[in-house]
Amino acid sequence: MLADFMQVLGAGDWQNGLVNTVIEIPKGSSMKIEWDTGTASFMLDRVEPDIFAKPANYGFIPQTIDEDGDPLDTLVVTDNPIPTGVWLEARVVGVLNFEDDGEMDYKIICVPTDDRNTGDVVHNLDDLGERFRGKIEHHFAHYKDLKKPGTTKILGWGDIEEAKKVIKESVDRWQADPDKGVSNHR
Repeated sequence: MLADFMQVLGAGDWQNGLVNTVIEIPKGSSMKIEWDTGTASFMLDRVEPDIFAKPANYGFIPQTIDEDGDPLDTLVVTDNPIPTGVWLEARVVGVLNFEDDGEMDYKIICVPTDDRNTGDVVHNLDDLGERFRGKIEHHFAHYKDLKKPGTTKILGWGDIEEAKKVIKESVDRWQADPDKGVSNHR
């Protein structure tokens, strides 16, 4: 039987602000790649227009279930894209409070725990700067404009402690019902 990230990789030391995250979509890609737990493989769900390329690496935290029923999403900030299928330990720096089709769909913002390129200078959302936050807000406010305009809402940003609270709630949901979301999670 093939191993599934959701079964073999835990959420990480989230109480101390460290999470394991699996990359689905590399920064700069317009390919909507998703982890499919049924086949334990990545699948290309669709190709988005280039204007909707991801502004950061997009992934998920294993053994979590967000309010929308999917694993909790991450945006991993790096200068270069991280390939699909790579997992890493990341340091939580905040959370984007986001609503998609009427459901909460949080985005945990994080950076690699060992980023020698930047000298590990990012420790919170302020370290990313207003321009970066603006790019993220613009992307998620508009990425469905061609198919379902007006179905996404940016509800603001939360700090590390708020992000850890969201992670805890998602871990608790997983522990209460680990079979939830065993099919394709998107």
